[in-house]
Amino acid sequence: MKYKTIYETAEALRSGAVTSAGLVREAAETFEADKNSALPLNAFLEIYSDAAALAEAADAKIAQARTDGTLDALFQAQPLLGIPFANKDNISVRGKKLTCSSRILKGYIAPYSATVISRLTAAGAVPLGRCNQDEFAMGSSTEYSIYGPTRNPANREYVSGGSSGGSAAAVAANQALFALGTETGGSVRLPASYCGVYGLKPTYGVLSRWGVVAYGSSLDQVGIIAHVPQDIALALSVMCGCDMYDDTSADLPGGKELSSLKPCAAFPRMKAAVPKQFLESKGMDSDVARVFEETCRWFESKGAKVETVDLPVLDASIASYYVIALSEAASNLSRFDGIRYGNRIDGGNGYDELYVDTRSGGFGPEVKRRIIIGNYVLSEQFSGDTYKKGMSVRARIQREVAQLFESYDLILCPTCPTPAFRLGQKVDDPLAMYLSDLFTTFVNLARIPSLSVPAGRTSQENGNMPVGIQFAGPMFSERTILEIAQAWEDEHAGCGIPVTEED
Repeated sequence: MKYKTIYETAEALRSGAVTSAGLVREAAETFEADKNSALPLNAFLEIYSDAAALAEAADAKIAQARTDGTLDALFQAQPLLGIPFANKDNISVRGKKLTCSSRILKGYIAPYSATVISRLTAAGAVPLGRCNQDEFAMGSSTEYSIYGPTRNPANREYVSGGSSGGSAAAVAANQALFALGTETGGSVRLPASYCGVYGLKPTYGVLSRWGVVAYGSSLDQVGIIAHVPQDIALALSVMCGCDMYDDTSADLPGGKELSSLKPCAAFPRMKAAVPKQFLESKGMDSDVARVFEETCRWFESKGAKVETVDLPVLDASIASYYVIALSEAASNLSRFDGIRYGNRIDGGNGYDELYVDTRSGGFGPEVKRRIIIGNYVLSEQFSGDTYKKGMSVRARIQREVAQLFESYDLILCPTCPTPAFRLGQKVDDPLAMYLSDLFTTFVNLARIPSLSVPAGRTSQENGNMPVGIQFAGPMFSERTILEIAQAWEDEHAGCGIPVTEED
């Protein structure tokens, strides 16, 4: 695309320098060309067939408003008018395929749109297409997909991260201005880090989960991926707020005013905490450690205090997370039985065999692994020792993180212990893959917001790959986090964005 930010593109649409239909047409042409390339990025699974028509309708409204002299009023009412966006394959768009990149839902058509989609389209945004992901959002690399892996735009021999790897790769490769992803334990922030873009996990409940296929319901959250914090803030302002269809949804104080985001100017009064447990992690890559040190020095140069804190409970966060997430996954995925919807494998041997055959043939190995572990955890003889203990640890993490924010404004830590790894490197090593979430899961357990910021790159010897750093704050502090990130972006623009052939 010619422009990389929503604000740039909106100005071009207003002036007539570009059309929404032109942006959609360019995206469709890029998608078709990529499918036939030697190493396809595989970010998009499809460009929606009606995207062009929706874009043309937006262009007509803009042209009429230009003639009438009502452009300002039009864009105030619909701030995303004509802006195409990418959508993850587990978020419902009415009349479009929704497969979660799984055989068991192959060909399934969503009967209604998710609330986040409805709110974006009401603001004039154009759903551009469906993006690849790990099957049922279970993975950290977007290699567990029936459509094949998504590659990293910075180097197509490397993973894009997961499970929202398709969404992150689409934005990083400038095939979409912004994208929706989902995360349960880091699946927006991790691919954002690997691909060199911004990725926000909001406070739990700020974005409705209505119309989003469930993985771990008490942890799941829709997230936003974009090139700059201001774009994330604008999209968030449109989508946030209570939803009558989601009892866990919550209002974001001041959320509707996020469209006027300004860079933070309060650094001299700021205190940032760096968890000692993450600094001492044996698995942290040396380049990640270097970039993190540089980020901390930047905060100090702005007048902020950066202090190391001791939170021993964080050592248990990854174990607590997987106990809870896999238990909820086993429960949520029990509905995929081949009877009510989705693919059905029926050999005529009765309902029991139909159920077994459908799930055995429909789910991939990683999903099966997590269902089995989840059911084991929930079994009568083990639930007291594992699931209840996991929930107890979660409650303690929430308490201790909340207490930390009584003294500190921000938690700083790397998004991931390592940069992106090569395709196939960890796909057969589930434990190594799970540890990719080592620094992200505490955020989901504590239900706080966190933003992965493109902060630097690895050395040339290590592939010059993007490295992301997390800015995490207390519940409902999205504005503060995004303002800090915008100050970073103003001084470090493009430091993590991969250089593509398009650039």
